[in-house]
Amino acid sequence: MRIIGLMSGTSLDGIDAALVEVEGTGEHDVSARVLRSITVDYGAARREAIHAAIVAGSAEALCGLHADLGEWLAEAVLRVCEEAGVDPETVDAVGSHGQTVWHRPPSAEMRGATLQLGDAATIAERTGIAVVSDFRTRDVAAGGQGAPLVAWVDRVLFAAEGKRRALQNIGGIANVTLVPPRGGGGPAFAFDTGPGNALIDAAVELATGGRATFDRDGRLAARGEVDPALLADLLRHPYFAAEPPKSTGREEFGRPFVARMVDVLRPEGDGDWLELVSTLTELTARTIADAYHRWLVPRGVDEVVVTGGGARNPTLMGRIRALLDPLPVVDARAAGIDADAKEAVAFALLAWAHLRGIPANVPEATGAAGPRVLGSYTPGAGRRPDS
Repeated sequence: MRIIGLMSGTSLDGIDAALVEVEGTGEHDVSARVLRSITVDYGAARREAIHAAIVAGSAEALCGLHADLGEWLAEAVLRVCEEAGVDPETVDAVGSHGQTVWHRPPSAEMRGATLQLGDAATIAERTGIAVVSDFRTRDVAAGGQGAPLVAWVDRVLFAAEGKRRALQNIGGIANVTLVPPRGGGGPAFAFDTGPGNALIDAAVELATGGRATFDRDGRLAARGEVDPALLADLLRHPYFAAEPPKSTGREEFGRPFVARMVDVLRPEGDGDWLELVSTLTELTARTIADAYHRWLVPRGVDEVVVTGGGARNPTLMGRIRALLDPLPVVDARAAGIDADAKEAVAFALLAWAHLRGIPANVPEATGAAGPRVLGSYTPGAGRRPDS
């Protein structure tokens, strides 16, 4: 099958699209080859529309954004086909994660709920390709966190011979999958470690009045000093000590979180802002490392592979390496993983699993009542691709 995976993540920077050729009949013989991958930047207006919906969206705003995201996702599908020189009619399906605008993990008092926007009918209508979407809700309905969803794909595609590999993704939110050796027993183990780039990005936006949206190459953090008292206070957030399974999102660690801090701290001048960016960068590194020491190292870890936008921040990566030493932190490409396309490839594989009727959640990671086939199917212009 040819499947296009679409990922619009918590960094809100754009849409990753990967055209993937998937071969195999089941999870034990499946392989994936990326034919083409691209990132379509949202731009300031689209990014702000998503921010506004997350922070204070009315029903009208969310409805409009749902339709708009469908159009933007369809544009990404057609663009990756054009760049690959592939006729959309030869693509079997699209696997679309959509854009998370709210995620409420389950608690003792209340079941979980999750909302990803990006109208699948619009994608199917504009492209003519069948769409599998809305992957998280079935796991949530079964009592799970609905996240992280990539643990099954990580094990199927990225398990290594003779080593336990931790696949650490640092998007807006950071998540990790601990994958047993290829052919080894036991399920993958996965959870959200906490903030990734989201808090750093928000601080940079506020510091620059929106002129910059992220800390390019970690330069701002490198110029600042960590505030030990502020860091200690931030590390007391109850999420970090909570036991997996657990998940989080921008609702908890996003722009409003930083805005509240700024209201209290009232930074004045470049020095104060640099200190804030440096402290939030240290928070991200420290919470990732703490999660390893609490829950992953006791299970055995041989190497750490980092993907996502955070992997391109040398200051953040330097701190992660130092805090995880002597664990080796290896380059994703050296480990045979396309860091930029990994999440989009994951949703192509999740769409393939849906079409094959293969359960692709990992109950041990999400806390769901059992294995479930994930996603909802929207027909395209032709036959159902699994027929």
